[in-house]
Amino acid sequence: MRSDAMKKADRIVRAVAAKEVTLTLIGESGSGKEVLARRAHEISDRRRGPFIPINCAAIPEALFESELFGHERGAFTGANDRVKGKIEAAAGGTLLLDEIGEMPMPMQAKLLRFLENLKFMRVGGAQKIEADVRLMFATLRPLEQEVQAGRFRGDLYYRIQGITLHVPPLRERRADIAPLLAQFLSQLSARHGVNPPHLSRSAKAMLLRYDWPGNVRELRNVIETLCLLREGRQIRPLDLPQSIRAHHEQADRSGETGGSCATVTVDLDHGLDANVQQIVEAALARADGNKHRAASQLRISLRTIQRYVAAGQVSGPSAGRPQDANVRGA
Repeated sequence: MRSDAMKKADRIVRAVAAKEVTLTLIGESGSGKEVLARRAHEISDRRRGPFIPINCAAIPEALFESELFGHERGAFTGANDRVKGKIEAAAGGTLLLDEIGEMPMPMQAKLLRFLENLKFMRVGGAQKIEADVRLMFATLRPLEQEVQAGRFRGDLYYRIQGITLHVPPLRERRADIAPLLAQFLSQLSARHGVNPPHLSRSAKAMLLRYDWPGNVRELRNVIETLCLLREGRQIRPLDLPQSIRAHHEQADRSGETGGSCATVTVDLDHGLDANVQQIVEAALARADGNKHRAASQLRISLRTIQRYVAAGQVSGPSAGRPQDANVRGA
C-alpha cells in the first residue's frame, strides 16, 4: 500500500504481531480489517496455526454459543455428533471475531467469562477445555459508542481494550487504489485462468476518481467481473459498472472537472492520433456510448467517431510530461 494511513497501520500491525496483546480494528465494511488481522497472524509466532475469521452479525443468536464453543452429541435436537466450535478449531492460531459489536448480549457475558481464564465448555458438556488461541476483534463502529448506547457490555469492552487500529475507507486513501487495481487484475486473472485485461487511461482515471462506498471488497468484485468479461482485451469506460459511470457524470455536472468539461490527459510525446483516441473515448463515455451525441459534443462527423471505434483503437501508452486538455460538451 502507498498511502500514509496504511503504512502507519502496517507499522502498528508489525509492532503488535509478536505480542499476545488484544488487537481491535475499526473501519467500514470491506475496508481491509480482515486483511490486516490476517497479516498480524502471518507474521506472528502463531503463523503455523490456523487463522479463522467469523462474522458475528451472520450467526443466528440461538446458534451462537454452539458456533463459538461447539457442542456435545445430544446437546439439543439435531446434535447427532460432537462438534468443535471455532475457538477449538483455531487452537494454536488466531480467531478473528468480526463485527463484535453485533454479538448478542447473552453471548457477550459468556465470551467475557472465557476471556478471564481461556477455558470453556461445549454446549451440553461437563468438562472444561483450555484454549490456546489468540483473539482479535473487528468492528464497524467504535465500541465505546456501543457501550454508551447500551448495546455492548462495558466490562467486556474494558477487557478487550488493547491496541485499537482505525482502518480508513478507500476514499480517504486514494493512493492505494492504483496498486490494488494492478494487484487484482493480476491475481484474479490467474485465479480464473484468463489473460488479464488492461485498463485504458480513461477507464483507470474513472476508477481512481470513484469513491468506492464498498471499499476494497467492491473494487475487487468490479475487477473480477472485468477480468472475466474483458479477458485479454482493453477495459474501456463503457465496460465499467453503471454506478461508476454515473458517479463520473455527476462529478462533471457538479463542477468537479470544471462544469461541462471532462479532463483528458494529453501526452505530447506521442502522436496526434493517440491523443485523439483519448478524446474520442472520453466523449463516448460522457455520452454513454451514443456515437451521435459524442460526435456532436466534439463537433466532428459521425464517420470520424465510427472510424476510431471500428479500428478498436483506444488510449495509447503514457509517457513524458502530460498536460491537460478539456473536452467540452455541446
